[in-house]
Amino acid sequence: MNSPANITDPLVLFMPSGKRGRFPIGTPVIDAARQLGVYVESVCGGRATCGRCQIEVQEGNFAKHKIISSNDHISPKGPKEERYERVRGLAEGRRLSCSATIQGDLVVDIPQDTVINAQVVRKAATDRVIERNPAVQLCFVEVDQPDMHKPLGDLDRLKLMLERDWGWEDLLVSQHIIPQVQQILRKGEWGVTAAIHRDLETSRPTMIGLWPGLKNEAYGIACDIGSTTIAMHLVSLLSGRIVASSGTSNPQIRFGEDLMSRVSYVMMNPDGREAMTKAVREAVNTLIGKVCEEGGVDRHDILDAVFVANPIMHHLFLGIDPTELGQAPFALAVSGAVHTWASEIDLDVNEGARIYLLPCIAGHVGADAAAATLSEGPYRQDKMMLLVDVGTNAEIILGNGARVVAASSPTGPAFEGAEISSGQRAAPGAIERVRIDPETLEPKYHVIGVEKWSDEEGFEEAAKATGVTGICGSAIIEVVAEMYLAGIISEDGVIDGALAARSPRIFQNGRTFSYLLRDGEPRITVTQNDIRAIQLAKAALYAGIKLLMEKQGVETVDMIRFAGAFGTFIDPKYAMVLGLIPDCDLSEVKAVGNAAGTGALMALLNRDHRREIEQEVSRIEKIETALEPHFQQLFIDAMAMPNKVDPFPKLSEQVKLPPRKVLAEDGAGGDGAPRRRSREERAARRRG
Repeated sequence: MNSPANITDPLVLFMPSGKRGRFPIGTPVIDAARQLGVYVESVCGGRATCGRCQIEVQEGNFAKHKIISSNDHISPKGPKEERYERVRGLAEGRRLSCSATIQGDLVVDIPQDTVINAQVVRKAATDRVIERNPAVQLCFVEVDQPDMHKPLGDLDRLKLMLERDWGWEDLLVSQHIIPQVQQILRKGEWGVTAAIHRDLETSRPTMIGLWPGLKNEAYGIACDIGSTTIAMHLVSLLSGRIVASSGTSNPQIRFGEDLMSRVSYVMMNPDGREAMTKAVREAVNTLIGKVCEEGGVDRHDILDAVFVANPIMHHLFLGIDPTELGQAPFALAVSGAVHTWASEIDLDVNEGARIYLLPCIAGHVGADAAAATLSEGPYRQDKMMLLVDVGTNAEIILGNGARVVAASSPTGPAFEGAEISSGQRAAPGAIERVRIDPETLEPKYHVIGVEKWSDEEGFEEAAKATGVTGICGSAIIEVVAEMYLAGIISEDGVIDGALAARSPRIFQNGRTFSYLLRDGEPRITVTQNDIRAIQLAKAALYAGIKLLMEKQGVETVDMIRFAGAFGTFIDPKYAMVLGLIPDCDLSEVKAVGNAAGTGALMALLNRDHRREIEQEVSRIEKIETALEPHFQQLFIDAMAMPNKVDPFPKLSEQVKLPPRKVLAEDGAGGDGAPRRRSREERAARRRG
């Protein structure tokens, strides 16, 4: 067993979990991972024969974590690791964590292809019917054979037939096709299928593909590049059928959990932008291979692709330095829709495939928000609709047919499990639902991958396969809201230490108190710092929403739509109890799934939708929360549960909210105003 770590020991950060700790020099990396509860598979017992425990060391200055990570900070390969590499092969940059030891500060990435209990990327395909009018059309023609008396080139005769039979005038031809035209025509015995791309009615049509004979299928992809996950649909451009869908973690998370830390990484590391661009493009290419394999499709039959992303992901995917987005005035390099060739961004699809990226709304309200707006259409509504995509950077759209306003709010990664003591991403073994008995203060919970609740007979046996490993985002919201409803925490978020005499679930933890959710291995608790992290995140979101409501001149909203993978699994009741969203009839609060992905599908299958959202984005009013002086006070008020000043009459009709309980920071009772204003103001200033 390793000796106790001290402050001079190397600091090791594991990604994508975000868990970190200090370990003595010489500690095997796999031992450090296991001590922190980071899942690293190994079936050979550390003999360096199975190869399941592979890791990658990330090099660079990770300023947010105060770590300078280098391959020099891990031990050289020993005989066992060298033997494995010689016999079975080891990808460049990979190490075996059972053999490698810690020699200095490290950022260690657990590659997703080695993880069996990988993150559950929950962005399902839509079942919406979308009218088709794609930018790519397949056209079969029969071309006249060459005639010595009419010396017109093969390509020229092909273009004439496409004009005569299909009306394609002034046709451009992709350069990669020209050397192949004669061979393809003869192989098809002068019958060929051409793929013609035209997005804008005013643009010249372009032949982007050519096949011998009749080809009756072509495909496109719709892809949502999120800061945490990447979701992709493979779609038939002819029928509109979704052939396959899949998702993966965004590998950029190893460079920083949130968007600003990735901008910081670019600023601190000369090759930071290139590294992150390469990482996301490789992930997209891998995902293309995955959906094509699932759908039984040749990836070179992909002729069109639509991408949506937040502004920083958008810029990095295009190879643009996002530094300007990290500071006022948050200038986008390009805000309008982007049309380019797939080959220009290193996508392994058909050589002539085209790419379309939806426009960005503002510096921190991106093409993903535009796609969600297209999908849900607040501008098509008579009622006031609030559309929220909750992530590390929440994007907020509020409006109706008369006016639409938009903003972003920096919620940080707390809702996704980061910065929470027992937090983790949604994966088998993660607690996803929580209920607390208000009388006994005893909890019960539901775990991803286990059918039974924790209070049901047979739960422990059923949970052996996955274990109970931590709390994911949906459960973090529920456990804090349930603690409030049960009276364990005050409206100001302070755990009531007096309840320790009533239940062993509440226990002293230094100067504050914590709540024991599960007593096992690992021990899962909710600390005072965890609650503060959730308060800061939810206050940032609510303050952004409230600011838009003030701009619209409304005190209530008629309907609320949660977008995104995380929003799909939020219980609206608990979101409102927490004060994540304003008061509203709960029946009008709905999760709409991956609305950004749906918007991308709409733009892929119907180019009229591209024009529609381009026009609407130009009309949306962008509000920059950082420049609004009133945002600070809104943020302070939103720290309380549900809110310090806003009433929640509709919520109160369905949920009995507890009476106000004022506690000091240490959990002791009091009758004065909460003694936390200075901390709130500091937090508000940081966000403002």
